[in-house]
Amino acid sequence: MQPEIGGYVLSKIYVVGIGPGAYDQMTGRAIRALNESDVIIGYTVYVDLVKEYFAGKEFMTTPMKKEVDRCVLAFDEAKKGKTVSMICSGDAGVYGMAGLMYEVGVNYPETELTIIPGVTAATGGAAVLGAPLIHDFCLISLSDLLTPWEKIEARLLAAAQADFVVCLYNPSSRKRKDYLQKACDLMMRSKDPDTVCGTVSNIGREGETFRVMTLKELRDTGVDMFTTVYIGNSQTKMLNGKMVTPRGYIHE
Repeated sequence: MQPEIGGYVLSKIYVVGIGPGAYDQMTGRAIRALNESDVIIGYTVYVDLVKEYFAGKEFMTTPMKKEVDRCVLAFDEAKKGKTVSMICSGDAGVYGMAGLMYEVGVNYPETELTIIPGVTAATGGAAVLGAPLIHDFCLISLSDLLTPWEKIEARLLAAAQADFVVCLYNPSSRKRKDYLQKACDLMMRSKDPDTVCGTVSNIGREGETFRVMTLKELRDTGVDMFTTVYIGNSQTKMLNGKMVTPRGYIHE
């Protein structure tokens, strides 16, 4: 519970990135925040990932597409004097809830937000693949739920033309089965079809798998929402079965 100053209850919310999903991949700071909390709130799948490690806490969930309701719930619980944690997979500030919590929080000026970073899929998956993100890279989500496809397409084309390593989040879903194919076709306008690429599924969770392949092979690879996709730059190579992007220390 939060302290009172002059009869006024100070409320506090942690916005916590829990990492890929496994407890041993959570940061110490994230674990401390959850241990300090009276209430842990999140998307149902993410709450299920942490529930067994934080016995005695009050857990509250909302389904997908109820993100605003989830934020309001967190602020309402905090107003009661409870310490609240809003959890997100990966990092709360990378396609997570941190931004929305600040937006909703303008209506709750008495509540203090503390953002707790976590291991995002881009870096967690990169460690599994090898070292694909050693040079300049960008993150692009292929979900057009909140971003028009035309804008996603423009970003893919610009990133390919600039020779970024590109990390793709949300590469496919039941309604977007061909979006990775479309993305690969767009990028092959500027990138060589033999560009080294990789995928990692279920990062940090049971069933984690990875593959290294070419861009033209990636085009026809099956992926889902639990897969993170990496498209190399013109220097990215396969070394001992791993995907590696040189930084430039060794001049060939």
